Amino acid sequence: MSQKDKIAVIGAGSWGTALAMVLADNDHEVRLWGHKEKQIKEINENHTNEAYLPAITLPKNIVGYTKLDQVLEGIETIILAVPTKAIREVLQSIAEVRKEPLTIVHVSKGIEPDTSKRISEMIEEVTPTVLLKDVVVLSGPSHAEEVSLRHPTTVAVSSKNMKAAEKVQDLFINQNFRVYTNPDIVGVEIGGALKNIIALAAGISDGLGYGDNAKAALVTRGLAEITRLGVKMGASPLTFSGLAGIGDLIVTCTSTHSRNWRAGNLLGKGKNLDEVLENMGMVVEGVRTTRAAYQLAEKYDVQMPITSVLYDILFNDIDAKDGVDRLMARTKTNEMEDIADIFMAQNQD
Repeated sequence: MSQKDKIAVIGAGSWGTALAMVLADNDHEVRLWGHKEKQIKEINENHTNEAYLPAITLPKNIVGYTKLDQVLEGIETIILAVPTKAIREVLQSIAEVRKEPLTIVHVSKGIEPDTSKRISEMIEEVTPTVLLKDVVVLSGPSHAEEVSLRHPTTVAVSSKNMKAAEKVQDLFINQNFRVYTNPDIVGVEIGGALKNIIALAAGISDGLGYGDNAKAALVTRGLAEITRLGVKMGASPLTFSGLAGIGDLIVTCTSTHSRNWRAGNLLGKGKNLDEVLENMGMVVEGVRTTRAAYQLAEKYDVQMPITSVLYDILFNDIDAKDGVDRLMARTKTNEMEDIADIFMAQNQD
């Protein structure tokens, strides 16, 4: 394990708080930033964050902050745990109060619609070069609720600079939270983002009352879609057989902890998108990512039938049952064609 560090976690939601707990368990000095005064007061006085992690007691070496200049003082590494749509705004605010370079570890899972940028690309674009030391991504099958209970969890970290990834590996790894390194930052980010699309579809399937056969098909064919697009974007196909690929896909498509699955489940039961998002009360990354992936599929000329149908359910108001029927009525094909297409795309790169 590394020497003890001062680390700032930017974002006091369920995932940011759970990761702050892992770092605190490793005896680091952890500063947790949030913009709600009441929430930060609760963290500091009661050592709880009931709105996001009910019935969990936080380690006392987690201290809450609402002011970015204070939370960043003397800090070299930040954990960026805010929704994708807030990343640009938060980074711009950090740039206003920070003058020394930072290693930014992002733990969100999404792609920005319209720009089609991965989160690491957004960070590099927004953050002044003099303030950015390294960008590291942490991703994998990891529900915040289970991490906060210290249940066994494994994740992957990746960066263009693998020494930075190894440093982050050292910061987090312990007997409950195992961290692997992976040199494929594109694949790790794509796998983490696109699995939310398939989780929405899995929730819809369950909401419609379909069974295990349908979900197994969605997970399997969903992985094919993710891999197909990922390889076109420069990822290694092997990444999608690991923690950031099939591992994250399984956990997100099969658990009621998954907000994307829960949102899809409500859609399958007949709720419209606005009703679902209001009911959830938290960001459902898969909705924005579906739009982004739909755009990427057109850009790279990649067949993504599940994504295409989900896009129409979310944004063109087609009925969920009709969407499933459309998937099942597609022209017959050979399963091995996907594998051949993936290797051909890789060889072309």
